[in-house]
Amino acid sequence: MGEKHQVRFEPVGIEIEVDEDQTILRAAAEQGIMLMHGCKEGQCASCKSFILDGDDVDHDRYSTFALPDYEKEEGFTLLCRAHAYEDLTIELLNYDEEMIRSGLPIQQAVAEVVSKEDVTHDLRRLVIKLVEPTSLKFFPGQYMDFAIPGKDDTRSFSMANIPGKAEGGLLEFVIKIYPDGLFSGFLDTEVSVGDRLDITGPFGVFTLRDAPDKELIYVGGGAGMAPILSLLRSMADRGIERKATYYYGARTRKDLCFEKELRDLEQKIPGFRFVPALSEPAEGDDWDGEVGLITDVLRRQESDLSRTDAYVCGPPPMVEAALELLPALGVPDKRIFYDKFTTTGDPDD
Repeated sequence: MGEKHQVRFEPVGIEIEVDEDQTILRAAAEQGIMLMHGCKEGQCASCKSFILDGDDVDHDRYSTFALPDYEKEEGFTLLCRAHAYEDLTIELLNYDEEMIRSGLPIQQAVAEVVSKEDVTHDLRRLVIKLVEPTSLKFFPGQYMDFAIPGKDDTRSFSMANIPGKAEGGLLEFVIKIYPDGLFSGFLDTEVSVGDRLDITGPFGVFTLRDAPDKELIYVGGGAGMAPILSLLRSMADRGIERKATYYYGARTRKDLCFEKELRDLEQKIPGFRFVPALSEPAEGDDWDGEVGLITDVLRRQESDLSRTDAYVCGPPPMVEAALELLPALGVPDKRIFYDKFTTTGDPDD
């Protein structure tokens, strides 16, 4: 462990202690402070902030698309890659006062694989059972980091179940398999029932905000199903009756999953609609639903979303298209919440 320094966050007035060996974001998470973040890999800029006082900061490798050199020179930083080597005062540019003090300290855990099954040709439903500790608190929509044996890297996956239904310490994930994926390849070819995995969490701020006067729009694709399914399951479990629509994009009929449960949720959540769409229906697909990119379907069906909270999760191109479209349809920028995937595999496979 390195020396420790004090980091103060403005304008919220929160101060934490940060070890030099930790990123500032990781130190905050360990102390239950939920700062806005996305990929934790210096690629998405969700945690971009500004250093008001102090300058002895070093960064792990990051994308200059997330933090251009000129911004770094001006004092901007990515909290997920930044290490403090002196006391700092940092201005949070993107934060949610409702969430920031409600965080759960992260834990390291060992879990045993209970089941691994196909939900589509390239999506796997992984269920694990906590061994040590035997329970873990999380908010619907959050994710865990999975360690990869023999590697220093980790990969992040969202829980699809909800805390109140995590009987016996079970956690459920929906994971897309990429041929060269660092974790998904390992999962598909090496992981078996009974194996043990090291996980850390919970992380993430993709959680349902308390805004009963606002309607909800969910936009998802691929394994983005997991956190949105968790949010919808939570709504049904808690009796939340906010009007909600879930737009889910798949390539062909064989890429759709959890359809029966989502149709059942239409009966359990008043005003909830599930709107799947196929972007490239295959010849012979039995399909009479929406066709096209899911953002195009959203544009056709919605015109005024000014009183709406939007949640977006899926592949980066889909997320980026949604982030451009939703404000044009009236969703305030601060009411758009999103998770964007990163992968080491081939995203086009």
